[in-house]
Amino acid sequence: MFDTTYLKKGSYYFFLIFLMSFGVNRAQEKQPNIIFVLVDDLGYADVGFNGSTYFETPALDALAKESLVFDNAYMYPTFSPSRSALFTGKQSFRTGVYTVPVLEKGDAQENIFSRWTVEKEHPIYAEPLAEAGYKSIHLGKWHIVGPYPEKELAMNWPIQQRLDQPQAGDFTWVENHKTQAVKQFYPEGRGFIKNVGGTFRGDPALEKGGYKSERGGYRAPFSNPFIAPKPNDEWLTDRLADDAIEFMDNNKNTPFLVNLHFYAVHRPIKNRNDVLFNKYMNKPGDPITGQGIGKNKERMASYATMVESMDENIGRIMAYLKKNKLEENTVLIITSDNGYHPIASENLKLRGAKGEIYEGGIKVPALIHWPGKVRARRTEIPIAVIDYFPTLMDVAHVAHKGQLDGKSLSTLFKKDNRNFKQRPLFWHLASQYKHGTCFVIRKGDYKLIQFLKDGKLELYNLKTDPKETKNLAQDHAKTTQKLLDELVAWRASNKVPLSPNSILSK
Repeated sequence: MFDTTYLKKGSYYFFLIFLMSFGVNRAQEKQPNIIFVLVDDLGYADVGFNGSTYFETPALDALAKESLVFDNAYMYPTFSPSRSALFTGKQSFRTGVYTVPVLEKGDAQENIFSRWTVEKEHPIYAEPLAEAGYKSIHLGKWHIVGPYPEKELAMNWPIQQRLDQPQAGDFTWVENHKTQAVKQFYPEGRGFIKNVGGTFRGDPALEKGGYKSERGGYRAPFSNPFIAPKPNDEWLTDRLADDAIEFMDNNKNTPFLVNLHFYAVHRPIKNRNDVLFNKYMNKPGDPITGQGIGKNKERMASYATMVESMDENIGRIMAYLKKNKLEENTVLIITSDNGYHPIASENLKLRGAKGEIYEGGIKVPALIHWPGKVRARRTEIPIAVIDYFPTLMDVAHVAHKGQLDGKSLSTLFKKDNRNFKQRPLFWHLASQYKHGTCFVIRKGDYKLIQFLKDGKLELYNLKTDPKETKNLAQDHAKTTQKLLDELVAWRASNKVPLSPNSILSK
């Protein structure tokens, strides 16, 4: 309590007004708006602020200058485990999601086949935010529910063959997915009040013909049963941004969460329009990254139009925030769910691509923008997908009591934290796609890969050898053993499952 007996009446009222104003400002600080933009398959070097001279991202480049940019932001090599880990804040082995089910290769001896549906025992970040008063919308790719969730959840796990999905053009699943039994696994059952376009499918090409169809899900009319048609529909990325802006406008007086998970720039590769396509076809390529050159030029030019369209819509969102004076009270996170797809892009500066545990497959662009709260700069501190959930809880001042494997990034907002620099990051790939099953630890400058089938070890110094060209496992035996011991201890303490054919289980 304050002793106000010495204050004059006018001063006293001024003091009360000051306290009330201070309280309002504190309330706003406690619950900032949150926008989480997840771009699908956007590679680390697919943006100008990470060195691309072929792909054009002027809005993102301008935003990066005002943001905390992470040079070492990591996801899983494919979008299913990345999204599972993002939404739950847990390592993917806890949810049983290891890669995209339909991409798995091999038999039950070589794999622990992936789940598709993230069970309700694993809360996602929108749920505690909803309890804290956030109005939330999900737009775009969802992919943490399977096409047949009831059948899937009734199976005895581990299953003996991979899960499948309906063919493009088969809409027999839709009616069931609009029932309460299945909607509990959709955004509306996980803390969001609205879902625009989220389904089980990992791309927008639901219509007959799929990737080979003329529209490919990107051009209107959209074949997505969870996107209500609008008269001005033209391009899916524009439509998702339109609905995001509309939602913000309708909820700008309350804290909101906009979960904008673009389907772009995932296949099918469709050029936004002929003007943009011709611009990139006539633009010189970049021999340093390999972008825009070679036999793949036409497809890369189409992909470039999708990247530019995505960037343009991020610019529209930023313009809305500035116009409505919401920018300073809005946390904006932008990243990608895995590395670039080699069919549409290239990065000769890193080894590997989507589906691979090498840097090209797991290193992604990432930034956090929050004027006044985040100091604009680039940092080399490694971060992981599991760090976003605790970060959102932290900025929203939500005390989440469930298990989280990541660490809030808020202590990095103003300056680098030495505790983060030496923090180990772990991956577990229990099913095969582009290569064998493996464990990975990255700590400091070093990255150790241990393959499950034969126990083979690969050690790389990412600072001196970012392309992972020289395996140091034998030459640096002490470092290898130290990292291996830490990896084995992590595996044991977390009871991480092993595929049946792994020699590590013997």
